[in-house]
Amino acid sequence: MPTYVYQVVRPDGRGEVFEVIQRMTEPPLAKHPESGEPVQRIPQAPMIGGDHSTAADKRKLSDKNLDRLGFTKYVKSGNGYDKVAGSGPDLKNVTKNMQGLP
Repeated sequence: MPTYVYQVVRPDGRGEVFEVIQRMTEPPLAKHPESGEPVQRIPQAPMIGGDHSTAADKRKLSDKNLDRLGFTKYVKSGNGYDKVAGSGPDLKNVTKNMQGLP
């Protein structure tokens, strides 16, 4: 179901903005669900998955894909950084030696 954005209609134009998950077949809200104040739906660009979607970004930045492309990925841990993908150097010893540096 899509998420629609609404704004409370006030004379000064500073009404609360909120989101509501509704079926496409449901009519737009006329009143705020809690306060009963009049509202209007704010047009929004649709979120369409594709090359620039969040899921596509996650696939592109996956450990497997980064390793395949020759990148090395490090994740911060209590002892410095752990290598989770790629063939770059192990940074545990490097970060231990750098702890006194600014």
